[in-house]
Amino acid sequence: MDGREFVATVRILIIVDCYYPTTKSSAKLVHDLGLEFLRKGHEVIVLAPSNAINHSFESNIEDGLRIARVRTGKIKGANLVMRGWREVRLSRNLWNGAKRFLRENPCDMIVYYSPSIFFGRLVAKLKKLWNAPAYLILRDIFPRWALDEGTLRKGFIYRYFQRRELEQYEAATVIGVQTPANLKYFSEELPHRKFELDVLYNWAALEEPGIMRSGYRTQLGLQGKTVFFFGGNIGVAQDMDNILRLAEGMKLHTDAFFLLVGEGSEVERLKAEIAGRRLTNIRILPAVGQQEYLSMLSEFDIGLISLDRRLSTQNVPGKLMGYMQFSKPVLASLNPGNDLQGILDEAGSGFSLINGDDDGLRDAALMLLKDPESRQRMGDNSRRLLEKTFSSAAAAEQILNRLSPFLGVAKE
Repeated sequence: MDGREFVATVRILIIVDCYYPTTKSSAKLVHDLGLEFLRKGHEVIVLAPSNAINHSFESNIEDGLRIARVRTGKIKGANLVMRGWREVRLSRNLWNGAKRFLRENPCDMIVYYSPSIFFGRLVAKLKKLWNAPAYLILRDIFPRWALDEGTLRKGFIYRYFQRRELEQYEAATVIGVQTPANLKYFSEELPHRKFELDVLYNWAALEEPGIMRSGYRTQLGLQGKTVFFFGGNIGVAQDMDNILRLAEGMKLHTDAFFLLVGEGSEVERLKAEIAGRRLTNIRILPAVGQQEYLSMLSEFDIGLISLDRRLSTQNVPGKLMGYMQFSKPVLASLNPGNDLQGILDEAGSGFSLINGDDDGLRDAALMLLKDPESRQRMGDNSRRLLEKTFSSAAAAEQILNRLSPFLGVAKE
């Protein structure tokens, strides 16, 4: 940031592949960003697919934001084949469902969030229609991460995804990657393509109004226990076997409990693993609404992050924002080279280890379990880290300042 403040009033379209009431971190990030644009005096439209609306298209005002939803099949939480098919058709379905609305409500700026990689064609169409610049918030370098973890192999499908990935990048006026390490991906993997790149950290609102504690500790029978909490997607990239190993290694410490809340492709398998290993100190609960999720998070003790060690692209998981917002110390097991390790260590916000160091992870968990004073200090540091580096106000100002020179002169 150079200290400038963008002052013109504009209408901003934000495109995301899931929005409230889902608890996915991307929905929360987009909500907080939209509210920050609104506070700065701008008009905001959020466009998202939904499998929960009654009509093919619905538009409502929610918290001052215009939310435009297009009915699609379920994407998040669907099996891989159906999810892939529905994502491939995202640009087409969103355009067909919202075409009249988008033509009647031209926007000055476009902000789109990845995942998914399938917004490129829609964004290119809207840039041309409105002569508007576009900022890609790139949180998920796909298909590279799927290749790293073994979900995909090089071949026709991988090359197809690469083409759509490039379409997504080429539609952007500016691409905001989430850590400095992600810049390396572009310099090494796409050296002959010149993209306008930006480092845009994840963010959260500093205050969350209306969050009430609702007695989840009592409801779940966790009185007297220190609860290690994980919220969000439970999929292959998270390597949740990592957390199962940790829970198994701490099963003799009856004052520790691991609570996982979310949905994803690995949920049923993990439940079977928990039952098969007869683990009584870990439980998976289904995803809940955003306010309930935050209320639940506010009551528990330590925030968990787990990333597959095979990932070569780096990210700062959105769930970290909630942990910091509610002053939780963080216990993170990361892929090698992840910038988050240095960020957490420097701030003293918790412990970060490389996935595979099971002994180190258990030792860190035991320290957090047995030393409440250190837990409190790290939680306070976590909150300070949010205020210093990861505020939604800073993210909104950065996007506005980066796109303002391109207003009315967007390239196709």
